[in-house]
Amino acid sequence: MTYSVVALSGDGARLGVATASRSLAVGAAVPALAPQVGALVTQAYTNQRFRSLGLQLLRDGLDPQQVISRLAREDDDFERRQVGIVDAAGHTAVWTGAGCTPWAGAVQGPGFVVLGNLLAGPAVLDEMHRVLTDTSEETFSARLLVALEAAQAAGGDARGQQSAALRVVNNAFEDVSPSLTEVDLRVDDDQQPLRLLRRMLATLPTAADDASAELTDPARSTPTMGGP
Repeated sequence: MTYSVVALSGDGARLGVATASRSLAVGAAVPALAPQVGALVTQAYTNQRFRSLGLQLLRDGLDPQQVISRLAREDDDFERRQVGIVDAAGHTAVWTGAGCTPWAGAVQGPGFVVLGNLLAGPAVLDEMHRVLTDTSEETFSARLLVALEAAQAAGGDARGQQSAALRVVNNAFEDVSPSLTEVDLRVDDDQQPLRLLRRMLATLPTAADDASAELTDPARSTPTMGGP
């Protein structure tokens, strides 16, 4: 159904989420993240309320495992949920309910979690873990996308492909609503969503640099992508 990675960059500067699914518009329902706070995904039989509630609980000082315990108390159908959380300090927690469609599971690493349900098998998450422990990728965003690509090569969602998303925030940014993002890319409905996501990411560096500069220097103005 869905496979995702939630991570803090090795230098602690960025939080990111990458997710893919055979469902429509996974990026609209699954990820949530905020600078200086944390990042999470809510998937399987998705409870979208977990996105705002989970971030608020992190803001209130709960650690990721405490957040999951609190979410469980708020949801009578928690056994059908899958949740992964990383806070701004790199602490992690994950939940896979017994009611999630197999194959379902999760793997935690230093500053990241990978998780999925209705997968082709455990190799999907093993490949994501392998990529995330490899430091060869040049950028944090690229590593998250490579993790999705490796997962898909290992079988991915057992039903096929349809949508994907990649979101990254910089912990130097202010925690405001809606969150200020460094990368915010979505493919909502395509036969090859990861291929399109990679093409979109390749066009982003200049615009992302401009956006970062504007956020640290308000006197700068960022041109609209595709505008005059």
